[in-house]
Formats: sequence, C-alpha cells, structure tokens
Amino acid sequence: MLKIVKTTLPKEFHVKGSPATLNQAIRVYFDRSHPGLAKVKTRSEVNKTTKKLYKQKGTGGARHGSKSAHIFVGGGVAHGPKGVKRTLTLPTSLKKKALGLALAGKVKAEKVEVVTGFSGVLKTKEISEFVHKLKEKRFMVALSDKNMDKGKFIRNIKNVTVASYRDLNAYNVTFGGTLVLDKDIFEVVKEKKEKTK
Repeated sequence: MLKIVKTTLPKEFHVKGSPATLNQAIRVYFDRSHPGLAKVKTRSEVNKTTKKLYKQKGTGGARHGSKSAHIFVGGGVAHGPKGVKRTLTLPTSLKKKALGLALAGKVKAEKVEVVTGFSGVLKTKEISEFVHKLKEKRFMVALSDKNMDKGKFIRNIKNVTVASYRDLNAYNVTFGGTLVLDKDIFEVVKEKKEKTK
C-alpha cells in the first residue's frame, strides 16, 4: 500500500546557487532533445542532368541552365534546412549543480512527496488512485533501482512520468510537476554511507 511518509531529505535537495545555472542546463537539455536531422538537397545534390534546357537566345522564353535549379519541380531547394548538428554540452559538475537547484526548487515550492510501498505494487490502479488523491496536475515518479520494475504500472497513467532516481536531470525535474520519491532511494543511500565508514 502506497503511503506518504516524512523523512529528512539529503543535502542535494538543499543546494543554493544562481538560477542562471539551472536556466543554462534546461536550455542545453531542450536544445539536445531536437536532433536537427531535417535536411534538403541543394541543386548540386539532386539527381538531375546538368545539360542546358534549350539555347540561350531566340526562344522567346527566359534563360535557363540545368533542370536542377530551385524554380523547377524536382530541383534543388535554395534555402532549406541543412541538418544542423547540436553542439551544446554541459559539464558533469554543472549537471549536478543544476539538478540540485531543480530539486531545491521543488522542496521550496512544497512539490516533493516521499512515498513508501512501491515494492508491493501489483496493479496500475493502485498508483492511479494514489496520485489522484494528491490532487496535482502532473507527477514525476522517481524510483529506486530495486523497484524500477514497477515502472510498467506507471507509464500508461496520464500526466505521470517515471524514471530511475539516478537518471533524474534538471529538465525532467523542473517540468515534471510534483516529484514523488520512492522511500527506498534513501535506504540505499544510507547503506552506501555506512559501508564507506
């Protein structure tokens, strides 16, 4: 049974910094989500003969060269898209910083819920009824690695997206709506800290 619990959120939920860092990260994620593959052929690339259509003078018509000119059907396109390669990137340190700022923003807006019981979910209906009780428009569900198999019960619920906690980024946290966190995420973090001591 899914249940909201209170817990102390780790330090990455309390990052402070400039909003410009988050804006920059979102711009990069948004830009890279459009691969820019649209491309048209120019007159030098279309498969047309380069033979002159008819003689230069004496026909009463306009002067023309090859049939590959852009004014003819099937000719090259003069100013079409070229297939722009996306080059914006983000350093790892900036990714982490931006994600921290996004998470901190959700905490400040009181849009974070820590939920226990994902391991016992067996039907989509259980999760659907739970999120509707929260009365929010959109949800981003972050699951622990051991509960990622429960994502199949979440994927087809309207306005609810699901991802592994370790795959969260500034973009999907910012635009994902209310952040629902699997309580088991923090149990794994605690175990790792205890092992390193």
